[in-house]
Amino acid sequence: MTSPNEDDGLIAVLMERFEKQRLSRALDLKELVDRGELLSELDITFLEEVFADASKVKPLIDRHPEYQELATRMIGLYKEITAKGLENQKAAD
Repeated sequence: MTSPNEDDGLIAVLMERFEKQRLSRALDLKELVDRGELLSELDITFLEEVFADASKVKPLIDRHPEYQELATRMIGLYKEITAKGLENQKAAD
């Protein structure tokens, strides 16, 4: 179990990573799949990493309900990308 101070530091790092790396990449991927394009292997690896990280930070989010809405929206965005990407792949096959 981490202390509140450790949680604060971890949350700050996660928020910075989300803001500087993941959100822009996710929005780019959303645009890509919305245009009917296919996800690359690199894109799929990125999404797999995001979902793996989400399961690792779930206990942190559970301890800090003020971040639950943001986390839910993030996961929803990634699920939309994944679903649309799969739809595009099936249409291309």
